[in-house]
Amino acid sequence: MARSVNAKVVIIGSGISGISAAHRLVKAGFNNVRILEATARSGGRIKTGRLGEKIVEIGANWIHGPSQENPVFCLARQYGLLEPEALTPENQAVDIGGHPLWVPNFFSSSGQRLNAEDILPAQEMFAELLNESSEFHSQGGEPWSSVGDFIRSQVKQRAAEKWKDVDAATRSLRLCVISNLLKVECCVNGAHSMDEVGLGAFGLYKTLPGLDCTFPGGYEGLISNLMSELPCGLVSHSKPVRCIHWNNTEKRGTPVMVECDDGEKVVADHVIVTVPLGYLKKHSSTLFQPSLPLHKSHSIQRLGFGTNNKIFVEFDEPWWDADCEVIHLLWEDEDAMVDHVPDLQRSWIKKLFGFTVLKPTERYGHVLCGWIAGHESEYMETLSEPEVTHTITQLIRRFTGNPTITPRRMLRSQWFHDPWTYGSYTHPGKGCSQQDLDNMMEPLPPKGSSSQPLQVLFAGEATHPCYFSTVHGALLTGWREADRLISHYSSVNPSEISKSKL
Repeated sequence: MARSVNAKVVIIGSGISGISAAHRLVKAGFNNVRILEATARSGGRIKTGRLGEKIVEIGANWIHGPSQENPVFCLARQYGLLEPEALTPENQAVDIGGHPLWVPNFFSSSGQRLNAEDILPAQEMFAELLNESSEFHSQGGEPWSSVGDFIRSQVKQRAAEKWKDVDAATRSLRLCVISNLLKVECCVNGAHSMDEVGLGAFGLYKTLPGLDCTFPGGYEGLISNLMSELPCGLVSHSKPVRCIHWNNTEKRGTPVMVECDDGEKVVADHVIVTVPLGYLKKHSSTLFQPSLPLHKSHSIQRLGFGTNNKIFVEFDEPWWDADCEVIHLLWEDEDAMVDHVPDLQRSWIKKLFGFTVLKPTERYGHVLCGWIAGHESEYMETLSEPEVTHTITQLIRRFTGNPTITPRRMLRSQWFHDPWTYGSYTHPGKGCSQQDLDNMMEPLPPKGSSSQPLQVLFAGEATHPCYFSTVHGALLTGWREADRLISHYSSVNPSEISKSKL
């Protein structure tokens, strides 16, 4: 049993990262831990909602790579939150490399169902180029500044060689497929355009084996199970923080003071900051006093943080195949390989690459989840629900050629206009490197300082060196910072604390 540690630790943010840090510290014997959460709920970007009676995920959707190495999977299994199929050794062994092999349906803007064989060569070329994009970080070269630039230049070159015997219409269609797949990647990366994703750093992201799975009862089940194991009253909800005053002088004493919006001042030995990168980008200049070191604030700005929203749509009857898992909508005027639109107000809907089909049908009925990223997604958030429903209805009628299809109901996420996130998740921006991710996780004061160490620590998905943008990345960073403190107190006085594993 770990001995009691009286150091006062304040955690800012009650998302999975903050909760997992608190969990680890409490289990290790820290008896003075408090979470300050700006909103009225815990979970952060894990947020489960309802479409009628159906459970849908407004935020985090999948366990990416559900296998032994994934702590989210291990906890979900421990709490009994997964279906039997997700627990099979076969499912854990499948390595999809971050891109599930879903059964697709393709529709064109002229209202045609397209033949998957005609699409396949473009899909194969795109997959090949994505793999190549991931290799530049280990080669030390960056011949193009962004993934978008690289893919477009290579498609032009390779299409000229490989598709030279193909008729003009098929060639044009395949280039429209590339546009669609670029939009898919915008959603995967949480980026406005793949021109904003750095080529050199793209391969820093790592995947885990396992066939992505979901929570039948909602992702928030994971949060409530973890919360139930924390001492009552540990989380203060609706408690935004205005400023973190840390001490970069040699003066000793309790080094950190957290100033809340409501005027409360909380004194602490250590503060773990777990707020989203979007919030840091907007507020880091005023959130810390004194200001962050320049290398840290520069990395906050260099890393990318974009918006990826969902639009859930329910129908009385399916207009897609029974085995279909993803629907791609191909615009026939997009053979210029584009992943953003010139006119937001008139054509924002063109950024929506298509829909994933919620399975199983017995649970969801006929529900699709539309995916849209970037500035078009941010603009969509400003529209009324009837406007979004109308635009989605017109889109589906056009692509299916069926003028009578009418959705029963619609629900959309609005992550950009959430004042505590300003977007969805992190991607490596242009000019980004491993050093930026290292800078993100560096505690204050920085190494080499003579002031009291480990005053302000940083966790959250944006601080993980290779699992950024994921729930498991966020959870692991919470553990990492808790372990940093556990280790610190072990070395300060070995008899005071013994390291505990969750």
